[in-house]
Amino acid sequence: MAAGNVSVMFKLYCLTVMTLVAATYTVSLRYTRTMSSGGLYFSTTAVCLTEVIKLILSLGMLAKETGHPSRLKNALVEHILFSPKELLKLSVPSIVYAVQNNMAFLALSNLDAAVYQVTYQLKIPCTALCTVLMLNRSLSRLQWFSVFMLCAGVTLVQWKPAEATKVQIEQNPVLGFTAIAIAVLCSGFAGVYFEKVLKSSDTSLWVRNIQMYLSGIVVTLIGVLVTDGENVVEKGFFFGYTPWVLFVVFLASVGGLYTSVVVKYTDNIMKGFSAAAAIVLSTVASVMLFGLQITITFASGAAMVCVSIYLYGLPKQDTSKVSQLDMDKEAKQKLISV
Repeated sequence: MAAGNVSVMFKLYCLTVMTLVAATYTVSLRYTRTMSSGGLYFSTTAVCLTEVIKLILSLGMLAKETGHPSRLKNALVEHILFSPKELLKLSVPSIVYAVQNNMAFLALSNLDAAVYQVTYQLKIPCTALCTVLMLNRSLSRLQWFSVFMLCAGVTLVQWKPAEATKVQIEQNPVLGFTAIAIAVLCSGFAGVYFEKVLKSSDTSLWVRNIQMYLSGIVVTLIGVLVTDGENVVEKGFFFGYTPWVLFVVFLASVGGLYTSVVVKYTDNIMKGFSAAAAIVLSTVASVMLFGLQITITFASGAAMVCVSIYLYGLPKQDTSKVSQLDMDKEAKQKLISV
């Protein structure tokens, strides 16, 4: 299906899926870290399990793409066993993504889901900066304006963070914001790095994902051993897991892969609407589930972030035709004057 021939209904379907995945993941993760009863699960094991599921799903998608077990075997042998340099190259984003995912758990343990959803949009200016530096692309004046507007909106949200009255655990907003800051830096760098690797060769997206997830499993396992090793040995890898925790892992793995596939059928404006809608849904859910108290600064900052996301996604104006028309007018005026 060509991106230009996609129906409006399918685009709306993609928009709905992206919005629900983003909002539901954030709210569900927040719930499992603050409201669920029983012993708290180890977030490092959840991140590791997510990488394993992504690897299995990517293998399944590559099998479907190759169409035959022998071709699947050949692809794995060629790009995995006989390509250690490529594995090493993809280990860079896998390490960065591992840090980002762990920071998300830390942030949502200390910040409300709505505050997190708004602040996490700082990934846009971070990605923009990495795109300019690493891919030598340029941004329009409107995009730069929207970047500064987004930063101002996040500043308002963090100026006096909204509080959740139903959350009883002790929280550290400064630690939560620091975790988000690290997460957005990781998101911007890893996303642009992965895009650069993808565009440097014609290797399949699913092969690249497999290379990255293999490194990711190793990295996240090391994270489990270093951070929670003794507790995992004593209580077990799946200690504290509930259906809600498994749902979070499901959204992080399946949702991320699914969104990466359907995104190519949507444009930047739809992605902006999706992000803005996810902020609204997360805010409504936080009010209902966690007793979030909306302040004027939070509402103003969130509105600024939503508008800036929309402005950033607007297509760049094609000035070539305008400049050509100006040149034609000047030529005509010269002929008249002669």
